[in-house]
Amino acid sequence: MARMTGAQMVLESLQREGVDTMFGYPGGVVLPLYDTLPQFPGMRHILCRHEQGAAHMADGYARASGRMGLCLGTSGPGATNLVTGICTSWMDSTPVFALTGNVGRSLLGKDGFQEADITGITQPITKHNYLVMNAREIPLTIREATHIATTGRPGPVLVDIPKDVFQETAEFDWPETVSLRGYKPNVEGHAGMIRRAAELIDQAKRPIIISGHGVIWADAHRELVELAEKANIPVITTFLGIGSFPESHDLSYGWLGMHGMFYANMAADAADVVIGIGMRFDDRAMGRFKDFNPTAKIVHIDIDPAEIGKNFPTAVPIVGSAKNVLPRLTEQVKQQSRPDWIRWIDNQREEHPSLHIRESRRMLPQYVVRTLYEETQGNANIVTGVGQHQMWAGQHYFYNRPRQLITSGGLGTMGFELPAAIGAQVALPDMETWAICGDGSFQMTLQEMSVLVDEQLPVKMAIFNNGYLGMIRQWQELFYDKNYSSSGISQPDFCKLADAYGIRAIRVETKAEVPLAIKEARAYKGPILLDFQIDQEENVWPMVPAGASLAETIEAPAHELAR
Repeated sequence: MARMTGAQMVLESLQREGVDTMFGYPGGVVLPLYDTLPQFPGMRHILCRHEQGAAHMADGYARASGRMGLCLGTSGPGATNLVTGICTSWMDSTPVFALTGNVGRSLLGKDGFQEADITGITQPITKHNYLVMNAREIPLTIREATHIATTGRPGPVLVDIPKDVFQETAEFDWPETVSLRGYKPNVEGHAGMIRRAAELIDQAKRPIIISGHGVIWADAHRELVELAEKANIPVITTFLGIGSFPESHDLSYGWLGMHGMFYANMAADAADVVIGIGMRFDDRAMGRFKDFNPTAKIVHIDIDPAEIGKNFPTAVPIVGSAKNVLPRLTEQVKQQSRPDWIRWIDNQREEHPSLHIRESRRMLPQYVVRTLYEETQGNANIVTGVGQHQMWAGQHYFYNRPRQLITSGGLGTMGFELPAAIGAQVALPDMETWAICGDGSFQMTLQEMSVLVDEQLPVKMAIFNNGYLGMIRQWQELFYDKNYSSSGISQPDFCKLADAYGIRAIRVETKAEVPLAIKEARAYKGPILLDFQIDQEENVWPMVPAGASLAETIEAPAHELAR
């Protein structure tokens, strides 16, 4: 065993866990760690411009790569600035390791300069967190925290280390294995429950699969295809489940929920057996709980037992990893055709073409997304913020592989798009990465453009500029008698702003310019910003109003289709 400082132990332990990139911002109490960084040339540090950006970068890195992302903040405001990003990861089950410094041990609890009880603050939004009081505890703590973040249902962890623990020396003792009493995720699934699920599916006349984010994290997309094809079950996804089932597949019927496809919502509401896989039956997807398809029998497959039965009574609960459960379920279900059920959904899709883009001389945002899809041939990674642009990106770009759409689902975090796209580009440097941004969302974290320049990351930014907080304006139009209170938003000249950062920019003002601008952006080797002057009052359809059921999904009114 070698003797090391606490800072050396942190970096040595992280490298042993396969971490090669950290997104962070220095401060006084973490300077011992930054002083040690040059001793570990295999550890890349990317300097964010705000710690929230670091947390989103780590999140985007994790979602794109499937590996744990790491963010770093100093004590006090540095740590608290990470909180929104940690909560984003918590709601979407992303393995993010948040490393924070704190004041020296003698000052803890004494309201010292830049002290914050970050373990107390983040207790409800992490799988687990630690305050490390001795340097010798660092290797085991990092080993345990990484294990917790990346196993079972993934999620964020936080390790808080006082400044003098970074400086303290001790023997480095690396635990080759880790075993935590009380933490034993069930990954196999109960054989009897799998058998019951197979029997229920075989008896079903109108089964539907709802595939969620958990299928992506379990790397079970191929197993899902095999189950759907053998039993001939139509598949819809949650918003975060987009990419878990190829959207070009004959059994794919898009995604359900507040702005999901009309026919997906109707199919979920008409099914006699609903098979939820790696999803949590949340309100955004399912609408008003008490009126969601009350006669359907629910099969719920999830690695987190806390999710099963939380929102809906479950006929067959299966606690386990989709990677392990789905092949066993596929073995036991019978091969079927179900022509009447599939024909019914196809008719719904034909009569209610949710993804039709109407002809217009104006620059419709749906057209921009669809053109991006066509120009990239569906091969780019798409990262979004939150709002109307997020829904259009989910609807009109088509995803055939997992980890292709990176977006904040559960928390709905505006400002996610640019830093998460940075993380995704760092994780997959050879992948074409587009950040689709709202003009409001973008302004929350736009300072991270500096990182694009520092690191020469070829992220393409597409701003959907309509001069409004678009989703807020849409709700005010539909439900608040067009009282547009505080939803109009002034903004800088984004092209001049990009130029000030040293980034190339193109203002796109007409529909005819859209394909040319996208081609130019794709050909450009560095970061570039496209400012799309989209129609100001375009709304997202279909829509399930807040508090309504999926059966009450509304489509675009005739007067909007005629605009």
